[in-house]
Amino acid sequence: MARFTRLDVLNKMLQVGIVPVFYNGDVEVATQIVAACSNGGAKCIEFTNRGDGAFQVFGELVSHFAKADPTVILGVGSVIDAPTAAMYIASGANFVVGPVLNADVARLCNRRKVAYSPGCGSASEISEAEELGVEIVKVFPGSEVGGPAFVNAIHGPMPWTRIMPTGGVQANEESISSWIKGGASCVGMGSDLIRKELVAAGHWAAVSAKVSQAIAWVSKARGEPMYGAIEHVGVYPGAGVGSEGIAGWYNKAFGWPIYTAGRTSFFVNEGKFGWIEAMAAPEGERCHIAVFVKDFDAAVADLTARGYELEEPKITPTSKLVYLKQRDPGGNPVHLIWRV
Repeated sequence: MARFTRLDVLNKMLQVGIVPVFYNGDVEVATQIVAACSNGGAKCIEFTNRGDGAFQVFGELVSHFAKADPTVILGVGSVIDAPTAAMYIASGANFVVGPVLNADVARLCNRRKVAYSPGCGSASEISEAEELGVEIVKVFPGSEVGGPAFVNAIHGPMPWTRIMPTGGVQANEESISSWIKGGASCVGMGSDLIRKELVAAGHWAAVSAKVSQAIAWVSKARGEPMYGAIEHVGVYPGAGVGSEGIAGWYNKAFGWPIYTAGRTSFFVNEGKFGWIEAMAAPEGERCHIAVFVKDFDAAVADLTARGYELEEPKITPTSKLVYLKQRDPGGNPVHLIWRV
């Protein structure tokens, strides 16, 4: 049974803009690939129904990530008939993708409230898919049916259509930008994103970096601002009250859960908007501001080019952080942050 609602899945696809697509018959390797994609920021990940026993590998991935990383939304691809779709839905698939449109698969997915993205190559097929309840139509093979120009042309008479091209989307800025600016709502990417040489060498951080960069290119092509909202505000001890006491006050006053961050601080948040970080640091500071960025490297380059000096970045597989040497006019430290 799917852990995520159809609306949650569709919205996450549209928000992130990238759906990594892969197959690997080795459970351990497949687990590392999914983790790397998630660490890079891609949460909807398509496991293709390719090899013998593929559904068994998929079932193990679903069981693993339900505990190891509940933010992962696993779906299945290369599905061409309803019995196969039913088998994967029973194994926990949150969405179903196919190279062709199949009305029986659409009806099955509708009955179970599971997102279905069939492969279509014409206006007639896209219209039929939408009549069957499809919200995001897969255009496949993307490069062969006309590329970004095809997507743009479809939106003339059918501006409501949401299209996810797969096949022909390359992991570079020019390709991703052309599809997004052509009108694609999101893109599916396979071997050019999850490169076999990186998988063979176990370079999972490199896979995460490629995924993160691809998502940043989508954001740029959409014209989204380089600097996002306030990610969190850090407050410091004062008046004899430490970080745990500060976090506890917000917990008691507003009911926000408390999350520890190593031994340095406590985070308080209701789960959606900006965090409060209660710092375990000596008294003296008042607060610091963390600004979220989708493309960390581009933001660093932008600030540097405009004369701002930066401290040494702190980079992990799931986060990137750097403080500006200059403080704001009120004397408050400011840092950039990217994290999944």
